[in-house]
Amino acid sequence: MAATAYDIVVLGTGPGGYETAIRASQLGLKTAVIEKDKLGGVCLNIGCIPTKALLKSAEIMEYSRHLDAYGLSLDGTVTPDFEKVIARSRGVADKMNKGVQFLMNKNEIDVIFGHGTLAEKGKIEVRPSTDMDGNKIGEKRTVDAKHIIIATGARPRELPSLPIDGKKIISSTEALLQTTQPGRLVICGAGAIGVEFAYFYHNMGTEVTIVELLDRIIPVEDKDVSRELARWFKKMGIKILTSSSVEKVNAKGKSLKVHVKTKKGEEVLEADQVLSAVGVSGNIENIGLETVGVKTDRHAIVVDEFNRTNVEGVYAIGDVAGPPWLAHKASHEGILCVEKIAGLDVHPMNRKNIPACTYCQPQIASVGYTEQGAKEGGFEVKVGKFPFSASGKASAIGHGEGFVKVIYDAKYGELLGCHIIGYDATELIAEMVTAMTLETTAHEIMDSVHPHPTLSEALMEATRAAYGMSINI
Repeated sequence: MAATAYDIVVLGTGPGGYETAIRASQLGLKTAVIEKDKLGGVCLNIGCIPTKALLKSAEIMEYSRHLDAYGLSLDGTVTPDFEKVIARSRGVADKMNKGVQFLMNKNEIDVIFGHGTLAEKGKIEVRPSTDMDGNKIGEKRTVDAKHIIIATGARPRELPSLPIDGKKIISSTEALLQTTQPGRLVICGAGAIGVEFAYFYHNMGTEVTIVELLDRIIPVEDKDVSRELARWFKKMGIKILTSSSVEKVNAKGKSLKVHVKTKKGEEVLEADQVLSAVGVSGNIENIGLETVGVKTDRHAIVVDEFNRTNVEGVYAIGDVAGPPWLAHKASHEGILCVEKIAGLDVHPMNRKNIPACTYCQPQIASVGYTEQGAKEGGFEVKVGKFPFSASGKASAIGHGEGFVKVIYDAKYGELLGCHIIGYDATELIAEMVTAMTLETTAHEIMDSVHPHPTLSEALMEATRAAYGMSINI
């Protein structure tokens, strides 16, 4: 087929890719996306969105065990239908996939299915590929583009001691899609993915053990938050082994023998499956980076503050451009990238102001410095905490677990960081992200009237606590 020319071609249609394409089209740039699988990428199809559907089922399952606390009773026992839980999750993903196709049509963006490879300056070769359902998609063609934005995402990282076979040793993909529930599950890695699946499978009735190499779960979060989540997980009945590592897995016999190196010596766990949740690696292979000379480092494409690579006309956004591996970071990078291409006056993203969210219960959300990080950064700090147990709204909805922790610069009162663990923490964090963007001070937070009764009052109360002005504790 004859080559088709575009101003912008985006390689990959995860949240970063498709939102970038939409913004490019809004700016009057002739735009196309190339997708080798399903529109929406990992996030919409086998990541963020369907995982949250699973977690909602787990949350309702947890509620069903505590109905008496709400003055309710139910004749009989609530039991999970694992296949239906998975099916609901897939239905949510399919709906979102159709939504992305609608957005492509609405914004007059050409969708090209197939595997795209950078061939030479301004050219992408497309060949047929196979999607996750086994369908052959796309056809051989050449696409010309003035600007190529790589948004190919990332995949689960694999450890030598844990070779993923998709059955006994699984990644997050299989954990999300499988319709047979394991009786016993060992999860290697206690980051966001690990603890979310721990919460889900535990509430479905699986016996769960978390193994974490570092000395605490969710180790990138504030230490107080890590301790609080560990306390609640242990209370639920989830076993946690920190400062530990999976050395090998013996698959002989009916059950797996998982050899774990701990501080006290080796411990052998019996399990039906092991979930490897030890991070991700950028999808930098087989897309022609070497052909055009794009630099990479540690499984990621090297970019500048506007996501430009070392090759003129080639850009990279999202997971393939390195951490943090977050969908909203990818989208923001992509929008800035095309706005810069279009000649708008834009500023680089403040990477200290990217929120992180974990969707187990209690939820975790954070932005900015941890207390330790702020001190190591040379700040004199004021720290405030407010427990949700003192919140009227939290008590009313039966979720007094967790707290809000805020860190302020003692000299100027600027908000440096916020860390929340509790119900709907991921919804609350946006206020503090906005506050940090505006360089808001503690007194401005305190002077902002927060509605009562709401969970958001805890943000104001924690700020008051930092300045010795707490009202409700």
